[in-house]
Amino acid sequence: MSEHKHEHSHRHGHDHDHHAHPHAQADACCGGHVHQALADAMPPTRKLDGASEQAVFFIQKMDCPTEEKLIRERLAQMNGVGALEFNLIQRELTVRHQLPSIAPIVDTLKALDMLPAVKSDSLDAAADGQAIDQAAAYRIPTRRWIMLGLAGLAALGSEVVAWTSGDDHSLPVIALALLGIALGGIGTLKKGWIALRNFSLNMNFLMSLAVIGAAAIGQWPEAAVVIVLFTLAEMIEALSLDRARNAIAGLMAMAPDLATVRGADGSWSALPAREVALDATVRVAPGERVPLDGVITAGTTSINQAPITGESIPVAKQAGDAVFAGTINEHGAFELRVTAVQGDSTLSRIVRSVQQAQGRRAPTQRFVDRFAQVYIPAVVAIAILVAVLPPLLTGADFQPWLYKALVLLVIACPCALVISTPVTIVSGLAAAARHGILIKGGVYLEQGRKLRALALDKTGTITFGKPAVTDVAALDNGADQAALLRLAVSLAARSDHPVSRAIAAQQDAAALEVSDFEALAGRGVRGRIDGELYHLGNHRLVHELGMCSPELEARLQTFEKQGKTTTLLCRGARPDLLVAVADTVRPNSREAVAELQQLGVNVVMLTGDNTHTAQAIAAQTGIADARGDQLPDDKLKAIEELGERHGETGMVGDGINDAPALARAQIGFAMGAAGTDTALETADVALMDDDLRKIPDFIRLSRTAHRVLAQNIAVALGIKAVFMALALAGMSSLWMAVFADMGASLIVVFNGLRLVRAIPARNG
Repeated sequence: MSEHKHEHSHRHGHDHDHHAHPHAQADACCGGHVHQALADAMPPTRKLDGASEQAVFFIQKMDCPTEEKLIRERLAQMNGVGALEFNLIQRELTVRHQLPSIAPIVDTLKALDMLPAVKSDSLDAAADGQAIDQAAAYRIPTRRWIMLGLAGLAALGSEVVAWTSGDDHSLPVIALALLGIALGGIGTLKKGWIALRNFSLNMNFLMSLAVIGAAAIGQWPEAAVVIVLFTLAEMIEALSLDRARNAIAGLMAMAPDLATVRGADGSWSALPAREVALDATVRVAPGERVPLDGVITAGTTSINQAPITGESIPVAKQAGDAVFAGTINEHGAFELRVTAVQGDSTLSRIVRSVQQAQGRRAPTQRFVDRFAQVYIPAVVAIAILVAVLPPLLTGADFQPWLYKALVLLVIACPCALVISTPVTIVSGLAAAARHGILIKGGVYLEQGRKLRALALDKTGTITFGKPAVTDVAALDNGADQAALLRLAVSLAARSDHPVSRAIAAQQDAAALEVSDFEALAGRGVRGRIDGELYHLGNHRLVHELGMCSPELEARLQTFEKQGKTTTLLCRGARPDLLVAVADTVRPNSREAVAELQQLGVNVVMLTGDNTHTAQAIAAQTGIADARGDQLPDDKLKAIEELGERHGETGMVGDGINDAPALARAQIGFAMGAAGTDTALETADVALMDDDLRKIPDFIRLSRTAHRVLAQNIAVALGIKAVFMALALAGMSSLWMAVFADMGASLIVVFNGLRLVRAIPARNG
């Protein structure tokens, strides 16, 4: 599968490193192509020849594209530093490098006043898993709120004294303004100085320039008010971003920290879930959440799997059934054998996938990043011209035009424009994950709205994929049907195809020895039993072997028109045994197909089963275009043909057998991915249960996300355009410009957070 996905990535311009195994988490952090978005607009990171090391940092003061840009510009210049991958929501930076030590990177980050902490370092095993209290780092200390409050009082006092006295330059006015700037703006001024030292045009530099400029022309009260408002808006924005961060943290919090584990002496004790080893026995009481992935060894119960699969109805569980960390035990107590440690549980892998997906930027986000890189220098150039040209050309007073230029600089910040896209994308990803839809990147979240055709595999997708034998008939009346069935069972037991499994379940007797066994893709299997060659396969295989008589053809069509799959055991030059197998349609498949059609998506069924079976199942589900006898290459060609005819095309399958078609489709959907490593890793979108209705939910979410992104861009640019016009007309002040910029940021952040609740719950 990885080869196919690799081809897919080159065709569509995506890097699918994120399909790596979960254990390669460090290599995949934030996605292999996490910053292609900025690669076109910022200093390119170097490609490293040969093996490289990797370090992951928690950057306490990185929660805005401003800081990201500054870090990228500095580290990109360092010899030995390769790819830089940013996760703004989690404040993480992953650095690929070929340095003997990460000390130069740490020193650079400290010089930028970013307060870095090492989360993992491939050069230093002791640093891996280093405990960092990120929650504490996200919190704004009470001391900062108190200082800001005092700064606000000082700035307001400066304004009041200046207004009542009519003197903007008196000592009390200047003293109060300086106190307000010192208490509320030292951090911003310090960041502005760092930006200036590093020749980086960012918001902190622009704001510092505006404040210093206002003071220089005697606007002391306004300088103080501007810096206080800016700091307040930044702190409010940080609080609002916590909602996006908490949407993801809430997923992981669903798994309990403690597990009740049986010791070697048979006694039970509570242990931290992270310390529980594989194959340990864990007891779960009624009402408790399951602490770890496992298989039930004793007891029966019903489990609410909504946290993992989004299913609204509890699922009955008994010995031998799998359960997932974070799900809720509703009734009976049970014991389970641990099958994955905490860090490798299905829930942990979901959380990691969502975190990684934050960095895989959607097309809108890449556009915004590139736009911002042109936009800031352009507005700075305009501000300089506004300050200089009128006084030079018309002899106008310099001070009013300088003030207008300072207002333009404040308005110029594209913070609202840049921050709106990651918040919107993260909210959409988290909303989908809560409903059992795992989207592997912002690019797929936005691309989903464009789907115009969707190909569905039949077995295990539209149907349950657990067929049962309905008819067994010896084709020679004098033949020993039981002996022939044992031969068929022996061959079927060597295959993992659902039809083969159904046949293999027909006899309890030990299977016969099979030699020279070979699977025939899309047709069946063959092998030797007691030295004689047998074929066990479908209608197509019988045709290829030249064994299909008119009488047999009529008999097969009778079964196939009933929607049954026929398999024949062939020996020598004749078929000996016919086995008919029927699969049942999932109860929600017809509803899902109807919803997809209402959304304007052309639904096609592709199956390796014969055409009659395909038509019978299609008739039950409302699918007009059903194609049978499809080999893997045929499915691939069908996806290409659908793409040419309709446009963007998706494919729904199991993530393995349909690999070529899944890889060729613009979006590959994996069914029933809960607990399945391969499906979680290879799919662009993984449906954690087997509910096809989640695909129309995904498409609707994608369309809503696109609308929100478009709204945010319009709001951010619209507000800036209005205030720029007001500034040039002399009707906008510095503090109004701050309100315009940060107000727009808050509007787009809260608008993006609406996606957290964008998917309504389903019943049944």
